[in-house]
Amino acid sequence: MNYVETIRKKIGHDLLLLAGANVVITRDDGCILLQLRRDGSYGLPGGLLEPGESLLQCAIRETYEECGVIFSDMQFVAVFSGDEYTFTLANEDQINVITAVYSAELKDGRGEIVINDDESEELSFFSPLALPHNMDEEYRVYIGAYLTSIIKHRPV
Repeated sequence: MNYVETIRKKIGHDLLLLAGANVVITRDDGCILLQLRRDGSYGLPGGLLEPGESLLQCAIRETYEECGVIFSDMQFVAVFSGDEYTFTLANEDQINVITAVYSAELKDGRGEIVINDDESEELSFFSPLALPHNMDEEYRVYIGAYLTSIIKHRPV
């Protein structure tokens, strides 16, 4: 049982403040890896922080758990928090999330992306200009921040 499950047994569906990380994984062609979840929506690989874990460690662990690849050279993109990151989940759990977003490049020799957990139906790459319609706005914001960070750091 993980930390959130343990706390949920104590507080039920009440609002819980959670921290986590998501990762924008790209290929050489700029396409972004998205995870088709069991609920039929697309999102970025990532998940919630466990006690004693840094946000970067969380991003590395979750990416391995969900995609089967270890990225040790992730780049920090941004942190997202606030009222707009308060959600009521399908099971009626209420959460307010603080999310660190990182980026990582899938380079030759790094290994194959494979579904490595029971949360994913499929892992697919999409052009940032043609993201699937069944994706939460939250992930579109994270991808937008990633694209903005690329433009800011592009050599002139």
